[in-house]
Amino acid sequence: MNQTSSIGAERLQRRMARGAAFLGSEVAIVCGAMSWVSERNLVAAISNAGGFGLIACGAMTPELLDREIAATKLLTDKPFGVNLITMHPALFDLIDVCTRHQVGHVVLAGGLPPTGSIDKIKADGAKLICFAPALSLAKKLIRSGVDALVVEGMEAGGHIGPVSTSVLAQEILPEVADKVPVFVAGGIGRGEAIAAYLDMGAAGVQLGTRFVCATESIAHANFKKAFLRASARDAVASVQLDPRLPVIPVRALKNAGAELFTAKQREVALSLDEGKVAMLEAQLQIEHYWAGALRRAVIDGDVEHGSVMAGQSVGMVTKEEPVTEIIASLMDEAAAALALRAA
Repeated sequence: MNQTSSIGAERLQRRMARGAAFLGSEVAIVCGAMSWVSERNLVAAISNAGGFGLIACGAMTPELLDREIAATKLLTDKPFGVNLITMHPALFDLIDVCTRHQVGHVVLAGGLPPTGSIDKIKADGAKLICFAPALSLAKKLIRSGVDALVVEGMEAGGHIGPVSTSVLAQEILPEVADKVPVFVAGGIGRGEAIAAYLDMGAAGVQLGTRFVCATESIAHANFKKAFLRASARDAVASVQLDPRLPVIPVRALKNAGAELFTAKQREVALSLDEGKVAMLEAQLQIEHYWAGALRRAVIDGDVEHGSVMAGQSVGMVTKEEPVTEIIASLMDEAAAALALRAA
């Protein structure tokens, strides 16, 4: 290693030190929780490679989550976390499962934490991470006692908000990065972007799309091929047809499944008009549709009619490779970028 690259590596290590210490990992790179993809194999591989894996609980029952955590522990002795959805009807039972397994980090996604959930998670020493889609919510969450935040922009895959990563980072990092560790997510595919967000005050980053085509990822070969063929403009956000059905936009690759979802919204809206279903039931039908469509694509390989959730960084996913190589590439690129600034 020459002097310039050594300077870059040292700078990167210093900038990631806070995030890595918080996570208990070697590097402050978190793998985002992707339903059906972020399971025991990918989670363990990322933690073993020095990053921080997150189990995507999604719609799992407490029994399924219990088995998934136990299975992950057999594959790694490094720290990993669990991502829980706030609207899950068995949220508090899922928190109990995490507590029994002494999971060190719990991420709550999908809305503000329900009353009692923050205290319950932290009561036995777990660290709580929440998503902050706006500065006002970031401040509110910090007052509520969360230990760290994820700032995720609309470039991300899956459920997204309306604001870009770069804008959110500029709004939120200067205001709260000195109070809690903040991890930036959404559209990050190379180390140069990681270096930039670290320079802005981020403690680390979260990436999902970049890890889908890891060798250790169990995603179907068809799912991975769809990623390898796609460009950034192929990852588009879904459209909400009816204001009564508050469908959170989902970013996925364009396919027939997106058109089927539009048809599904029309069908549910009509049922609502005719009084055949109540509002809550209508909204649940939409959510269940997404869960099933994602499984069809990831597990069954139906990339035409399933949901191929992907972030706009998908164009930077060019080959299937081991997690260790993905993380090494990202770190090398970040260190090189920081070295240039030192020159």
